[in-house]
Amino acid sequence: MLSTSNSKRRGSGVGPTLRFARRVTGCAAVWLAAGLLSVVVEAQTQTDLVARVERQLAQARTRFQTETNDDAALWQYGRACYDFAQLASNRTERAEIAEQGIGVCRQLVARRPDSVAGHYYLGMNLGQLADTKRNLSALKMVKEMEQEFQKAADLEAGYDHAGPDRNLGLLYLQAPAVISVGSRSKAHQHLKRAVELAPDYPENRLNLCEAYLKWGEYDGARRQIKALKELWPAARRQFHETSWAPAWQDWEQRLEQAKKKIDASTRVTRSPHEGD
Repeated sequence: MLSTSNSKRRGSGVGPTLRFARRVTGCAAVWLAAGLLSVVVEAQTQTDLVARVERQLAQARTRFQTETNDDAALWQYGRACYDFAQLASNRTERAEIAEQGIGVCRQLVARRPDSVAGHYYLGMNLGQLADTKRNLSALKMVKEMEQEFQKAADLEAGYDHAGPDRNLGLLYLQAPAVISVGSRSKAHQHLKRAVELAPDYPENRLNLCEAYLKWGEYDGARRQIKALKELWPAARRQFHETSWAPAWQDWEQRLEQAKKKIDASTRVTRSPHEGD
């Protein structure tokens, strides 16, 4: 997810695959590891991705250790921890790396309360750690994630293609309403705002489209599909680097799934004699 210390530059060297908010199912929905989208890639691509992320984590750790007073070194290490935790092979490894990211981001926001990157990646790493828990501590983390993403939104709403609102929207969409922060109205508010802030970023419209489908609001979903069809060619040109390839694979799959759901709903609602 994210930007560098220069707010005009967006994205890490890893590519967007590691920076989405992930759609989760089952118990994991309680924790909504905000910002962790599952990406299905070919085995070799996955191997290359893991190797690249490992190198970047090592580089970020070295810079953090040698440039402890550099704010950018801190948040970039926090980002690298999040990216690596996304690909961790087991729950223990994910938790250990996420805790490192949480620690460095806490250090940054304590020193620089106005660091959007610090708050943003603190929320992201909390999501990674929460995803490894199956107890009440995860519920507490969800609340802190909400606070950190809101702070990031207050500091720079457009950060990472409206990442703070995107993550808040998914947090409210996926978390339970009774025992956690889940809220349909808040989910709609933030997912819609992410689209308003970064309308040409496919992930934002896909998230809103999927939310509409979940709520049975097919007209809203159709509007997002129409907008996605129109922005697709330009987005392809904008996000064209090799690192975006897994993202496009995921986006295209989700777009096709959304279209199928809309088509199915249309067939169900049509009159048996319509078109005769």
